[in-house]
Amino acid sequence: MVSVKMMHQLWAVIESTRVSSLLQVDDASLVQLLVEQIADLQQVDAQATSNLSIYIQSKLPLIRDIAAGKLAMMRNQN
Repeated sequence: MVSVKMMHQLWAVIESTRVSSLLQVDDASLVQLLVEQIADLQQVDAQATSNLSIYIQSKLPLIRDIAAGKLAMMRNQN
């Protein structure tokens, strides 16, 4: 199970990550990137890392949809 604090940090990291990073890397690389960014913010043990990886994997379509929406908004503003 992923803690509420970790979930909040994850979604904050996703919001602050460049859209290109969210869209252009493969699934495994994106999971690794996000887990590493969370690990930089707080201590993450092996079990929490595994749980976080599974959670991120389950949310990849949503993460990529959010990034694609941000990209579309940026293009419309130009």
